[in-house]
Amino acid sequence: MPELPEVETFARTLALRIVGKRVASCRLIFRPLLKSGSPGLMRTVEGRRVAELGRRGKYLLLHFEGGLSFIFHLKMTGQFRFVPKGSVADKHSRLALRFHGPTRDVHFRDVRKFGCLYATPTEDIGSLPALAALGAEPLEVSSEEFRALIRGRKGRLKSLLLNQAFLAGIGNIYADEILFRSSLHPMRSAATLKPDDARRLWQSIRAVLRAAIGSGGSSIRDYSDSDGRRGRFQRAHRVYGRQGEPCVRCGRPVERRVIGGRSSFFCPRCQLI
Repeated sequence: MPELPEVETFARTLALRIVGKRVASCRLIFRPLLKSGSPGLMRTVEGRRVAELGRRGKYLLLHFEGGLSFIFHLKMTGQFRFVPKGSVADKHSRLALRFHGPTRDVHFRDVRKFGCLYATPTEDIGSLPALAALGAEPLEVSSEEFRALIRGRKGRLKSLLLNQAFLAGIGNIYADEILFRSSLHPMRSAATLKPDDARRLWQSIRAVLRAAIGSGGSSIRDYSDSDGRRGRFQRAHRVYGRQGEPCVRCGRPVERRVIGGRSSFFCPRCQLI
């Protein structure tokens, strides 16, 4: 599933090409993609310019002039792809946007068909239940705010980092990489963290996510950005997906354990519980 760095990469690569461009046509190919709003409302973007692209957690926000927005959740396999102007949609394309002028079309593709789209007046975004339930943005929360957020929490660190109501956007890959960088065991209770542990965890969250964004995300399976380029951060993974391989710090084999139904990778020596 695309996580914060991958969604941020989509937002940035799309913004470079389509912000300020006027929509010529908007075609909803797969009706179940749309979870709120209507096809008729979506077609009202035709003739409007793209005002801005943004991100909230794992959601991509596409804002049009005149106060209308499309909110996408990519789920397992959603991706945006630039295609030659006038291209016929392939079997995995669920939405097609065409623009006036030479700008290439944008197709939203989703092999598994789990992706979600909300079409809504921009002023109503804050009231969407999916967004209203999200926690703080990991790259925006200060050290003091983070300590306040984690104070009193009792759950396991891995499960807490995956809790979107705690911090928005971190998924399985980056939770494992963050905890390794922090030298914290994924099974450790958040209630046992000392101030230095909490500060180290906050610093690691920022460092890992920023590095992943700078590398265009992680391409584990089929993720690539809107230009078809694969991410590069998987080359820097220190524990994720490396079960049985030597730890880059101490040489002990990386272990895998299922925590909360998710595979977790960690070094049993460097990440003591």
